[in-house]
This record gives sequence, C-alpha cells and structure tokens, in this order.
Amino acid sequence: MTKTYNDNNLKDDVKNLYTEAGPKGNNVTFIMTDSEIKSETFLEAINSMLATGEIPGLIPKDEKDVVSLECKNIYIKDTGLKGADPTIPELWSFFINRVKDCLHMVLAFSPVGVKFRERSQKFPSLFSQCSIDWFLPWPEDALISVSAKKMAGFKMDAKKDVRTSLEQHMGKVHDLVTEVCEVYFQRMRRHVYVTPKSYLAFIDLYKDVYKVKYDGIDIEDQNISKGLEKLNEAAAGVEELKIDLKKEEVKLKEASDITDKLLKVLEVENKKAKEKGDEVAIVAENCINQKTAIMAEKESADRDLAIALPYLRRAEKAVDSIKPGDIKELSGMSQATDTTRLIMDAIHILFQRGMDPVKGRPLSILK
Repeated sequence: MTKTYNDNNLKDDVKNLYTEAGPKGNNVTFIMTDSEIKSETFLEAINSMLATGEIPGLIPKDEKDVVSLECKNIYIKDTGLKGADPTIPELWSFFINRVKDCLHMVLAFSPVGVKFRERSQKFPSLFSQCSIDWFLPWPEDALISVSAKKMAGFKMDAKKDVRTSLEQHMGKVHDLVTEVCEVYFQRMRRHVYVTPKSYLAFIDLYKDVYKVKYDGIDIEDQNISKGLEKLNEAAAGVEELKIDLKKEEVKLKEASDITDKLLKVLEVENKKAKEKGDEVAIVAENCINQKTAIMAEKESADRDLAIALPYLRRAEKAVDSIKPGDIKELSGMSQATDTTRLIMDAIHILFQRGMDPVKGRPLSILK
C-alpha cells in the first residue's frame, strides 16, 4: 500500500498508516515531496518518526492501550510464547518495532534553493536516517528510454517509425532546454533548473495536449462528415426539386398559354365593350339633349298651360252654366245660328277634325 501525502492534517494520515503497519502488518509506503510541506512542523514530526519510530503525542494513552491489546495475539504468534501475558510497555515496544519494519517513507526533496540546507541542519534525521538517492541529469539515451516507456501504453494515430522519432525528439528537446538554461545562466547569471521531473511533466503535458487536440480533430471530423452528409442530402433534394421544377415549368407554360389566349379574348371583348361604351355614351348624350329639349318644351307648355288655365276655368264655368233647356232649345233649331257655327268650328279646330271649305258670305253677328 502506498500513501501519497495530500492533506493538511499530517498526524491523521500517519496514524492511519501506523494502524495499517502495526496491528494489520501491511507494508505501507508514505511519500512526500517538498512542495507538499505546508508547514515546517510537518518535518519535525517526520524527523521524530525517522529517529524513534513514533511521533510524540500522536496516539493518546487510552488509544495506546487499545493498540497494544490488538497486537497481543500477533506478539504471541511471532514470539511463540503461548500463554504469555506481556505487559503494555512490551506490547507497545513490539508495535513500534513492527511499524519500523512495515512502514517505509519516501521523501522527494529538491536541492535547489536554501531550504534544503536549512532543513538538513534543523532536522538531521531527514538525512542521517534516510538512504539518499541523488538524481543527476539523465543522458540522452536515458531520456529516450524514459520517453519510450512513458509513451508505450499511450494510444497514438501514428506509425511505429513516427513514434520512435517522437521519443527521440523528446529526449533531444530536454537536452536542448538544459543547454539553453546554461547559456541563460552565463548571460543573465540566473539559474533556471530543468529536472527529470520537468521532463516527465513535459511528456505528460504532451500526452494531454495530444489527446485534447486529437479528440478535437475527431469531433471536427465527425462534424465535417455530418456536414457532408447534410450537403449530399441537400444535393439530392435539389435534384428532386429540379425534377419537380421541370414538371411545374410544363404546367406553368400550359397555364401561360391559356392565360395568353384569355388575354387575347379579353382584348377583343374589351374592344367591343369600348365600342359599346362609346355608343352608350352617344345615346346617353342624345338622351341628355332630348331631356333638355323636353324640359324646355315642358317649361313652355307649363307657361302656355298657366296662360290657358284661366280660360279653361272660365270655359268650365260656362259649361256648368249651360242648362238642359238651352240644349233643348239648341236641338230644336232647324238651322244653327252663326254664333253656334263659330263655336262648333272652334271645337273642330281644337280636336283637329275636318272642316268644310270656307265660303265667303256675310255674317250677321249678334250682339
């Protein structure tokens, strides 16, 4: 079991590791890098653990008794003393020794800067109780070997020779960056450290970027494929529309011919209607003229009527004044008098009846 420190509460993590390594007897590895040290007090606890196997105050007394009793059966089994009754201090010492055997610690510290020197002075167990592995710059062959191992399980859409060239290129790039850092130091007198960890981070970053870009290209490829499918569907639809358009053009031509014929008929009918309209206008004008003439004649007749009405009234009164005796007297005459003849002639003239030829003769006019 490997435990990488990633929590601010170091004591709780170590306490769990003690439980795994002591009573359970599991081999446990605790890994911590200098970037994960939130406080220098962490190093004080680690210094005590490396020096004595335990951290003061890590486990309270009541929990110590419980842990010691949990180790009793293991103690009897390991020592082979059946029926023995070990004391609490003996069980606790057995527990600590078991922790020392099963709990392993890996500290990854960078020598860059002054903190490495200060920590070596303040916490000597970090160095005196540890086996120090100094990681020096890797040669190009080692860099290529590491890149090949890191890229071995990585899925790439490339041929084998391309992958090999890429792995070699990664190692050469790291060496090139190291050389540039030395040039930078010579010119600017400032150190820029490129460690093997930077190289591993560079490979991981390449893999992440490759995956993101490859997935992006894959998505774009899918989008382009879908777009092409849509374009093909649209092209097929356009062809169908062209066929329909040709059919509609035939129908449109037929309808256009029918419309042209109707327009010609309408032209003729409009011409006839215009002629009829002109005739009607002439007739209407004649009617208006006749109406004007009739109105003038009516006005003239009304004037004549107004003049004749008094005479008519007088005639009506005269007719009303005729008595039966007068008619009798008139019918009894053997010959009409001149006055009677004049009246009868006037009546014939009014009713436009035939008249006897006029013969001159003297008339005796009655007074």
